[in-house]
Amino acid sequence: MKIICVGMNYSKHNKELGETLLKPESPVIFMKPDSSVLRNRRPFFLPDHLGRVDYETELVVRINRLGKSISARFADRYIDAVTLGIDFTARDMQNDFRSKGMPWELCKGFDQSAVVGDWIPKEKIGNLQDVHFRLDIDGSTKQEGYTADMIFTVAQIIEYVSGFCTLKTGDIIFTGTPVGVGPVSVGQHLQGFLEGENVLDFHVR
Repeated sequence: MKIICVGMNYSKHNKELGETLLKPESPVIFMKPDSSVLRNRRPFFLPDHLGRVDYETELVVRINRLGKSISARFADRYIDAVTLGIDFTARDMQNDFRSKGMPWELCKGFDQSAVVGDWIPKEKIGNLQDVHFRLDIDGSTKQEGYTADMIFTVAQIIEYVSGFCTLKTGDIIFTGTPVGVGPVSVGQHLQGFLEGENVLDFHVR
């Protein structure tokens, strides 16, 4: 299983991180190892050696068939379910790596850094570019997103990625985070809502 992630896919989020490239010319892609997945509402154990760790709430789609060089107009056929996920990021490490011009996979791919919520059939959601979602922490809304604000649509992401690597059944794609990211701390309760349905619910230990 591949965990494919998209960075810098919401302009306001790019601005909050001080990025100069607010609208990339092509999707910014990175990957996480399968050991980073955290499912079934299990607690996230905050690593004490990584410094600040930020939540990034994202729409996640699941691939249901083998595909290579998929046209955007057919991309919908390759998705069977959607959910929310958290792309945990070791922000201090990322800033350090970027300042040195080094790759920053380690700050994104550590164990449990890809939280995956409960899957919802794609048909129940409908148009993936007309979806609202949010993250609450301890009952207070911290992040809200609307997929119409994506720089690159889900279909465009699938077309782009599949031009480089074959998508396989069970692969998942994190489609980018909106504005409002921030640090987590031990004891917090995170809940993610996709069109009002609670699909993500776990505690930080």
